[in-house]
Parts: sequence; C-alpha cells; structure tokens
Amino acid sequence: MKKGLFAITENRRVAKGIFQMKLSGDTSAISAPGQFINIALDGFYLRRPISVCDCEGGSITIVYKVVGKGTEYMSSLAAGADLDVLSGLGNGFDTDKSGTAPLLVGGGVGIPPLYMLAKRLLAEGKSPVAALGFNTADEVFYTKEFARLGVATHASTVDGSFGFKGFVSDLVESLDLRYTFFYACGPEPMLKAIYDISASSGELSFEERMGCGFGACMGCSCKTKYGSKRICKDGPVLAKEEIIW
Repeated sequence: MKKGLFAITENRRVAKGIFQMKLSGDTSAISAPGQFINIALDGFYLRRPISVCDCEGGSITIVYKVVGKGTEYMSSLAAGADLDVLSGLGNGFDTDKSGTAPLLVGGGVGIPPLYMLAKRLLAEGKSPVAALGFNTADEVFYTKEFARLGVATHASTVDGSFGFKGFVSDLVESLDLRYTFFYACGPEPMLKAIYDISASSGELSFEERMGCGFGACMGCSCKTKYGSKRICKDGPVLAKEEIIW
C-alpha cells in the first residue's frame, strides 16, 4: 500500500451514471488486476474505494457509478485537480490459476477490474471470454474496449435493449462455454448465481462497505470456510472453494 497525491487527467461520462477517471501518480504499489484504490474527498469523512480498471506506467484508470453524494462530487472534479489516494489495496486476481480459456463475468461497475485482468491474461498467451451484464442499453460501457483487446465479448441487458435479454448468469448458460476457470466481479446476487452454475473453479471479487480499506478497522470482515477474512485486506477476491453464502 502507498499513500500519495494523484492528478486527475480525465474525468468524463461514459454511460448513464457511469464515469471514467484517469489519474497520474505513483502506481508502483499496484501489482495485480482486481486491486483497488481508496480516494479521500474534501468534505467527506470516509474514503471511497474504487477498483482499478487499468494501470499503465504512471497512469490509473478507474470507472465508477454515481450512487451517492461522494461519487456525485467525484463526477464534478475537473482535470488538474489533485486527489489523496491509497493505492495497491487488496489481493487481486491470480492469473496462474486461469488455464488456457478463462471466463470473465462482470456485472455493472463490477466490470472495470476485469479489463486489466483481460489484458494480463492475453499477455500470458491465454484466450479469455468475457460475459458482461447490464440493466439497460444506456448503462452499457466497455464492451467495445474488451473487443478491441481481442477478447470474445458477449453482453446482456435485463430488459433486452442491448445484446442478450436476461441476467448475465443466463447469458453464461446460453453460451455453453468450455472454460478452464472463471473470474467474476459484480453485485452479490450475480456472484451467487455464477457460483451456482459454474463448471470450474474460480475467483469472485466482493464489494463491501469499508472504513479504512487496509485491514485495520475490521469493518468489512466476512466468514469463510477457513475463518474470518477482511474483504479489503484478504480480499476483495476470494476463491470459490472458501465462500460461505
């Protein structure tokens, strides 16, 4: 974990209620896809944890949804502003487990960390497939970005206004894929659905309310088959085999 100032170089809307922010600073603490940063905002007591979507050189890309006053304030920030950031938080995904044909399943703002994961898997010579789920067409983002990487990309919307009609778990079942491992990130009901239908081992990234973001306050602890774990420190990525629903 590192603490430092990051400069905003871009902050723009990419879909309904969804913004992409690019930050410039010391990214040396970020080592694995699926890690997150924790951002201090003026006038707000708690930091905002946001997954890393991409990290190249001295630049971080995050994608976030406006869901409250904190993220609404974030969406108003302009390029040139500085943010106090804790970086390199969480354990991230383990690509050594992926096999040759991993499946990436994302729902809504659970999708961004899978982008960096896809880049890492491709660099390792693997052939990931992405299944991305949204509520409606106006909330769709990053499907083209995944496809540009060379990832076979499939999308669903609950109302059928874009791609497959149904939940992303329904999409996965309809594809009848032969995958070697799965990675999933999204809301808990989606994670549970993917867990239930999965045909392989996998890793799931969980969201949780956090106080500190680095394991000190114990506020995000959850029970696993191997004892209590802190989502911010021991997670947010947990193995399929250790999860208790």
